[in-house]
Amino acid sequence: MLYSNHMDSPARKIAIEIVGWYGTVTILTAYVLLNFGYLQPTDVLYPFLNAIGALGLILVSLYKRTYQPGILNVIWIAVAIITLLQM
Repeated sequence: MLYSNHMDSPARKIAIEIVGWYGTVTILTAYVLLNFGYLQPTDVLYPFLNAIGALGLILVSLYKRTYQPGILNVIWIAVAIITLLQM
């Protein structure tokens, strides 16, 4: 089960935190690269970074039972996947 509980091991908690921070850094990296001109919205790397970043944030949202950011990132990953399929 992905949800947290008081019996979770410290290693599992750390792994989930790493996944969440990876998602955050990945989405922010895509945003920064786009805004500083290193990526174009039409580059395949842009929606790919958004998709894998959103996946990380979905996993940590499920684990922590914070559903609002989880729903936001489900939509975020859906847009990224649709964009990738259209390329």
